Parts: sequence; C-alpha cells; structure tokens
Amino acid sequence: MSIVIPTKKDVSLHLGGKKHMNLSVSKLVEHAIQKKEVILTETGAIRATTGAFTGRSPRDKFIVQEPSVSGHIDWGTVNQPMQPEKFEQLLKRLRAYLAEKEVYIFDGFAGADPAYRLPIRVINEYAWQNLFVHQLFIRPSKEELASHQPEFTVICVPNFVADPELDGTNSETVIAVSFEYKMVVIGGTHYAGEMKKSIFSVMNYLLPEYGVMPMHCSANVGKDGDVALFFGLSGTGKTTLSADPERSLIGDDEHGWSDKGIFNIEGGCYAKCIGLTEEKEPQIYHAIRFGSVLENVIVDEDGKPDYHDSSLTENTRTAYPVDYIDGSVIPGIAGHPSVIVFLTADAFGVLPPISKLTPEQAMYHFLSGYTSKLAGTERGVTEPEATFSTCFGAPFLPRPAHVYAEMLGEKIAKHQVQVYLVNTGWTGGPYGVGKRMDLKYTRSMVRAAISGELSHADYETDPIFGLAMPTSCPNVPVEVLNPRNTWKNKQAYDKTARELAQRFHKHFATFENVKEEIRQAGPNI
Repeated sequence: MSIVIPTKKDVSLHLGGKKHMNLSVSKLVEHAIQKKEVILTETGAIRATTGAFTGRSPRDKFIVQEPSVSGHIDWGTVNQPMQPEKFEQLLKRLRAYLAEKEVYIFDGFAGADPAYRLPIRVINEYAWQNLFVHQLFIRPSKEELASHQPEFTVICVPNFVADPELDGTNSETVIAVSFEYKMVVIGGTHYAGEMKKSIFSVMNYLLPEYGVMPMHCSANVGKDGDVALFFGLSGTGKTTLSADPERSLIGDDEHGWSDKGIFNIEGGCYAKCIGLTEEKEPQIYHAIRFGSVLENVIVDEDGKPDYHDSSLTENTRTAYPVDYIDGSVIPGIAGHPSVIVFLTADAFGVLPPISKLTPEQAMYHFLSGYTSKLAGTERGVTEPEATFSTCFGAPFLPRPAHVYAEMLGEKIAKHQVQVYLVNTGWTGGPYGVGKRMDLKYTRSMVRAAISGELSHADYETDPIFGLAMPTSCPNVPVEVLNPRNTWKNKQAYDKTARELAQRFHKHFATFENVKEEIRQAGPNI
C-alpha cells in the first residue's frame, strides 16, 4: 500500500534524449566527475557549487491554483498561486527543452512506512543532483524498483529558465507544484535543497488526508524504544542534537506521525557544514565520505574541505544516506514519542536554556515557531531580528497552520508527551555581548529531559515568559539555568526580555480562532 493520487492531467514528458535510469552511486560519481560538474575531495565525497543560489528561493515558489486543491491551501506570500494556464504554458516550454536532453532519473519513495509512502520519480540534467536525491530519498529494493509507478515527479533543470511575462513568475527562477499534474518543476536554480523541500511540501499537503501529521523535525530513539522529536528552524541544532552517539538516529529533518508511531519521510540527511569539527559533531564529520555530496564547501588544491570558510555561503551543506550514521534506524520507523523538544536560537539571550512546557504553552510555542536572525550578518543590522515560522516550518506548509497545530495537540494529549523548549542561542547577553550556549551543556539538558530526570526536578517560573525552569540539571552549572543570572546588567536583561515578549504578542495576534487558554500561555506583559 502507498499513497495514490488520482490522475487528472496528461503528465507525459516525451523524453527523447539519452536517459540514465537509476544509476548506482559509483556510476553517478563517475559521470559527475567526467562532466566536470564536481570535484572529488580527500574524504571521497564530491563537492558541487551552486552559483548565485546557495539556499532556497521562497519568492519563486508557487502552487498551481487548481480546483481540486484551491480550497485547502493557505494562500499568501508563502503559498503563492500560479494560474493553471500559466503552468501549462511553462510545461509546454519545458517539454520542448527536455525533448532531446540527456537526463538522469531516480525512482524511489518519500515515507519509510509502506502504508504512507509516496512513490516518486526525479529527473535531473546533472548527475550530481541525481546522486543528491538518490542519497536523500528512500531507495527501493530491486523488487520494489521492478514494479515502481511514480505518483509524483520532480523535474529539476537548473538551466531551464522561466519567463516572468509568459509564466507569471517573479523572476527566471521557478519552483512550481501541481497536484493535478502530480509534478514539481524546478528551473533557474542549482540549489539541490529545492528538490528535497518540494517533496516535503507535497507530503505536508497529502499526509493530513490520511490522519498523519507531517513534521519538520529530527528524531532519535533510545535502547528502550523511547522516541524523542526535535523541532526547529535552520541553525537551531536539529541535526546536531539528534545525532547522539548514545541514541539511534531515525532521521534528521522530516517525519510523519501516524496512529502507529513515527516514520522518516527521507532516506538521508542534509546537514549544515559551517564550523563542522570532528570533536563537536563526530557522526556528521565521519558521514562525509564516498557517496556523500558537499555543497558550496571550500576545498583546497589537495581536496581537503575547509568547513570554517564561508566565502561562498554560510549555508554550506552535506547530503548523505542516513545509514552513514552508525546505529541509525533502518527503515526509519519507531513508536510514539515520549518527549518533544522545541529548539530556538535566541540571539537576544533571554530565553531559558531549557524549560518544561504545559500543553497550552506547547501549542503557543509550536504556533509561534520562534528563532532569531543575528545582528552583524548584514550591513546596518545592529540588533537581533526576531523570526517566527509557524509550526517550525511555515515555508513548507501548504495547509492553514491550525490543521497541523490541532493534530499535534491531539497527539500530545493522547500519548502524554512531555514538551520542552530549549534555547541553543545566546546566554550572558545578546549576540555580540554574550556567548553561544555551550553544546555540551545543551546535550546534558536534552539527555536529562529525554531520560526523565527533569520530570522530577524542582522548578522556578520565569516572571516574564511564564516558563518553568529547572533549578538543577546533571552536568550543567546551576547559574546557567536561569538566563537572568548570566547577565551582569540585570536591568538590561529585564528590558530585553520585555521587548522580546512584545514581539511574541505582536506575532501571535495574527492568529485567529485560537483557544483563549493557548493565547494566555504566552509571555506576561
């Protein structure tokens, strides 16, 4: 059994050029090197660069406004509508572009649970990008491949550009999803992450129809089967904290939660590389080997990667199969979680490093999805900028936020899940004054939360945010646990905390039809 979408449109592409079907890893590496798409590094991984686009292009993402889906989409700046006739015009030109093109094709799945998996096909004009999807999605067995029938097709052709006048796009770049053609078209960008996130967006639309909650989170499991989920935006530590040598990795970014438990939507990991060291993140460091793809990492003439060089981008990445992490769970299926961790990188330095949430606070912070952009990263930016991404994944959620929030609330209540908010950002002051939370302290706090040690701890309540902060935690200095104690200037802390609380209130005011007890679970002003 798998997800089946009724066919409503002619999805044939008339591929007339040379087709490389489901090549092995070694063949894809060989093709990518021979065509000078990549260079080989000393670890055996290949390194590609992606030109002007080193991250996602949200302004260029569209969903085709088709009758069967139109009433279910949360239209706006995230889910921009494309008129069906514009997509058909785009598709007509794409077919002409692909007519005699040499392409690489991968057939696989999104969704480790066979009951909820989506058969997919990805068509690429670059061998290295086909290796990327081969490693990121779920690879079928020989038997599964023989009977594979794709339900969704991703066509990623970086050298095909949109025409804004003809196609109704904002630029020459386009990421367009059509649920009636069962197709994603990606053109005008070389950034491989668009393929991964496009299928995640598709799953975020489809899975709720099956009673499954799609989640932008990482997940791991202990020896006793205790599952933990880590929600968070980019840079908050999802991949780092879930890759724990003491626990088994289920997946680092995308999961579904059904009545049976959780399952990984992907078959690989897509980790940030900036500042990567063997000491701090040994599992990720050693996963970068033959078969892995490095994106925009600076490599010297001897093939040695420099993970500290951000001259191309801060968003340097590596893609590798999840089984490159020792002890990972294959297939990525596990039971219901007992602990959920919401991760935020608070550059204001005022949120507690860990706090236990009530069910109402859990819903408030899930809807808020708070983290912060850093001061000093752009000329003229002198203060941290609060960023709110609903459900910790707003760019990938086609349906209204309440659909996902209600599903999470129901599952937390049904399975008695304890939820914690963890600040992996700053302590002792804001960015530029304080320092980043020590990773070893964060790991100790997360381990204490997952093991149940913090369930029996004594707590004090933060007077502004109303959060329950433990007064002690194994292997963590007591003074770290209350953020106000880490600031030399207590009045400055109080002022900054109140300012952040106001930002929370302003953002949450945009939500309508939220239960009053959830609204009241926010900061006190």
